[in-house]
Amino acid sequence: MKVLAIDYGRKKIGVAVANSESNLAEPLSVIRFETQEEAIKRVSEIAKIENVAKVIVGVSEGEMAKETKMFGKKLEEELKIAVIYQDETLSTQEAQVLSIKAKIKRKKRRELEDAYSAALILQNYLDNVK
Repeated sequence: MKVLAIDYGRKKIGVAVANSESNLAEPLSVIRFETQEEAIKRVSEIAKIENVAKVIVGVSEGEMAKETKMFGKKLEEELKIAVIYQDETLSTQEAQVLSIKAKIKRKKRRELEDAYSAALILQNYLDNVK
C-alpha cells in the first residue's frame, strides 16, 4: 500500500511518498499554487498517479492548523480515501539540518525543502504506526 504525505503551506506544498511495506519515505516534489482549489487538483493528480491508499497531512499549531485541516478535509472529499493528520512540529527545521548534513547543495535544498519536510512527516508516521 502506498502512502502520500503533505507538508501544507499557503503558497507551496511538499509531497513525499512511501510504500508501507518498505517503511521508507521519499521526497517527491514541491507544488507551487495560487489557489487552494489548484492545490487540491494537483495533489489529487499525484495521488492518483502514485495509486495511494491514504494521505498523511502534517499539522502545526494555531491558525495554520485550522487551515491545514480544512485543506485535508477537502482533499479527503476529492480523493475518497483516508486523510490522517500527523504532528509536523519542527519538521522543516529538521529537514534543513538533515539536508545540510547530507551535503545537499543550497539551491537544491531550497527547491525541495518542503518535500524533505513531507518525507520526515511521513517517516515519523510510518515509524509510529506499527
